[in-house]
Amino acid sequence: MRVNYVWFARVDEWFPQLGHERLPFIDMKWPVKFEHTRYLGDKRTQLVYDLDEWADEAVIDEIVDAGVGLCFGPDTLAEARNRGYTLATPGKRRMQRKPRA
Repeated sequence: MRVNYVWFARVDEWFPQLGHERLPFIDMKWPVKFEHTRYLGDKRTQLVYDLDEWADEAVIDEIVDAGVGLCFGPDTLAEARNRGYTLATPGKRRMQRKPRA
């Protein structure tokens, strides 16, 4: 995992106590189809992935390539849980089933 540092021009206005420090962020490519969503569900396993926190790109790429990804509206963990999805953690595995829809 690579950490990049970026400088936002208006950081001085928003957080004057930071000075000219750079803000870190994790450099992960977002799936094009789901670039505006935070929670991505896998229809086969009923697991939901938090794209802001998830570091393993291979899992996300596999979901998008297989066409079994699902986004939620509103884009919250509560909505994903309401639909029967559980939050994925590294190492958590579930039986893969054929998606119904």
